[in-house]
Amino acid sequence: MEIALYACAALVAAALTWLARRYAMARRLVDQPGERRSHQTATPRGGGIAIVLVMLAVLLWSGRDTTQAGFALPSALGLVLVAGVGWWDDHRPLSARLRLAVHIVAALLLAAAFREAGLDAVTAIVICGTAVVLVNVWNFMDGINGLAVSQAALVAATAAVIAGPDTTAWLLGWLLVAACIGFVPFNFPHARIFLGDVGSGALGYLLALLAGMVALEHTGTPVRGAAALLLLPASAFLVDAALTLGRRILRREHWWQPHVQHAYQALARQHGHTATTVAYGLWSLAGMLLACCLARSGYAFGFMMAAAVAAWQGMGALWWRYLQDSEHG
Repeated sequence: MEIALYACAALVAAALTWLARRYAMARRLVDQPGERRSHQTATPRGGGIAIVLVMLAVLLWSGRDTTQAGFALPSALGLVLVAGVGWWDDHRPLSARLRLAVHIVAALLLAAAFREAGLDAVTAIVICGTAVVLVNVWNFMDGINGLAVSQAALVAATAAVIAGPDTTAWLLGWLLVAACIGFVPFNFPHARIFLGDVGSGALGYLLALLAGMVALEHTGTPVRGAAALLLLPASAFLVDAALTLGRRILRREHWWQPHVQHAYQALARQHGHTATTVAYGLWSLAGMLLACCLARSGYAFGFMMAAAVAAWQGMGALWWRYLQDSEHG
């Protein structure tokens, strides 16, 4: 039954992506090549609306259950806000401040939803901040074919495995993976449409939602900090985004504007989009396997998790430095 549901989600996402591409072409929502972009041909944007609609339908369906409505409906509203402001920005650019304000409101809705579901206040606040960060990280890092969607799928799969079967996070995580799979043929290895802000921001929000669900599932267990293990598969994105952003701020550059200074962009210039996406995917897959092993360890979990996350992020920082140096030296 579950396999059929996942297959249906993938097929619906693929069909909606095809429709989104036709819409984008008709409305001339096209990203042109430029010095601040990594693609070489004009490509329509906004295909991520397909993933949004699939996941929104899932959240609204679960909200039909009165016991789930207090959690599912605010979460769905937050998704609508993030995707909505992204959709608007894909059509007509909005100010960074306005987009950030909407992201914060959506994150607060998500935190409120988790408090309603029984998550403690401190963790709910952390999830709120996580949502704002991931929405913007996925937006910053969506620059080459297949990268953002494949990274999101790997983090979602990790969340599902850590949460375990017969949990809501398991179902939602694999449904997000399925929706990403439906989109991928249109975006990798050759992009016929981009996620757009509507899709990249929504992916970040959905991953924060999954992180909160993992935390909720493990409340009161020996591995109650298991949600932090998602830092491992997400490390490639988090390290690249954080270090690049920090460097741009220190250089007093306009950090909120598009650029091509990320490590993944440097790697893509040297080896192409496909090799870069595969390399980042292999890194995140290794992080996923490590996270899943740690989640089953039980004893001395906190120490092992902290050590593994710190070491993995550190190696990611070294990789970032190597890629930056290799392009300039």
